[in-house]
Amino acid sequence: MLTVIAVGAFALLFLGIPMWMIFMVMAIAAMTWQGVSMDVVVQGLSGTINNLVLLSVPGFIFAGNIMGRGGMAKRLIDWISSFLGRVPGGMALTTITAAELFGAISGSSAATVAALGNVLYGGLRRLGYDERFSLGLITSSGAIAIIIPPSITMILFSVMTNASVGKLFLAGFIPGIIVGICAAIYCVWYAIRHKISEGRVWSLIDMIRTSRAVVWTLGAPVIIFGGIYGGFATPTEASMLVSVYAVIVSMLIYRELSMRELWAITRDTAQLSAKLFIIVAAAGVFSWVLAAEAVPQTMVKFIDGLDLQPWMVLLILNMILLIVGMFMDPNSAVVLFAPLLWPIAQHAGVDLIHFGIIFTVNLAIGMFSPPFGLNIFVSCSIFRVSSSRVVSGLVPFFVAYLIALGFVTYIPILSLYLPNLLM
Repeated sequence: MLTVIAVGAFALLFLGIPMWMIFMVMAIAAMTWQGVSMDVVVQGLSGTINNLVLLSVPGFIFAGNIMGRGGMAKRLIDWISSFLGRVPGGMALTTITAAELFGAISGSSAATVAALGNVLYGGLRRLGYDERFSLGLITSSGAIAIIIPPSITMILFSVMTNASVGKLFLAGFIPGIIVGICAAIYCVWYAIRHKISEGRVWSLIDMIRTSRAVVWTLGAPVIIFGGIYGGFATPTEASMLVSVYAVIVSMLIYRELSMRELWAITRDTAQLSAKLFIIVAAAGVFSWVLAAEAVPQTMVKFIDGLDLQPWMVLLILNMILLIVGMFMDPNSAVVLFAPLLWPIAQHAGVDLIHFGIIFTVNLAIGMFSPPFGLNIFVSCSIFRVSSSRVVSGLVPFFVAYLIALGFVTYIPILSLYLPNLLM
């Protein structure tokens, strides 16, 4: 039965069938074969998404889109650039830092690529960074958004494994910074090697001006993390608060968002959220079939029979997740593979929160890994270039992210220090 399911799923995937439909078709076929009542399908669909934490997802998506189109993201980039612009590779470092901070509000990798690309690509090219580097930098930097909290991927991981969302958010800070540092080292080396001059000097007046302009933008992460860790709001409530805040700032203070644009963003957020929830619901039904077939237990026994050291188990899990990330979007991958792979990691003695960060970093790399990395297609759409031109510039950043993944995987304290300290 499992062989038939696997072959059927891959066949439908390569035929271009949507992931949620693959999950449903294979689950219903398996249940019909086993004589299981279709009531289980209905219960699985409703039960998987009947989780309050999931309501935070549309809130963070909406807030990120508002920031990207309402002037908040541009002011954030100008502020960072005023401090980093004179450093070798300053514009590239600005891109990475902006991805870190923008990710701390939106949690969406694709939204980060779109926001940064529209503002920074032209500046990178004018300073002398070639097309391959610029495309690779922006496309890969967007992946940081699902490592830096609040992360939609972490929220889904929490739903599927009952991990603490608060601990996962705290655990993502240091690994997210480590990833940024690894990418930044390459950027500085590239700028020095190619003798790229940033063409600007530090100006106290410019720093003060941009700092004043960005104050309202920086209020967004304060609301999110101050609300959650100050005990004033749940992640869901924080996402709704920051959404309202972003609308007020963009429309009434910066005055760069019209009612027509607000309606378009609301519609786009609703459509994206609906797509996400139907994937989660369908994958929940499919997970029931895998659980009924005792797939997690079988995988644990198989790994246990190989008598591998824990570091080897983690290496295998990383390889699996990197391959999964090349072919599946993070949302589908989390819902399907988190319940399957967590028992293996647990058997190897890996902490749940640490495994959640390993899982997230792997899927972040998958966001810009060919052939189906979502960020690649976002960049192709924004910059109107072929996927081959985007992919050619991603190789060095892929290496940088893999180095960071090694640190995160084999130095657990990087993920666990803040949760252990503060919670």
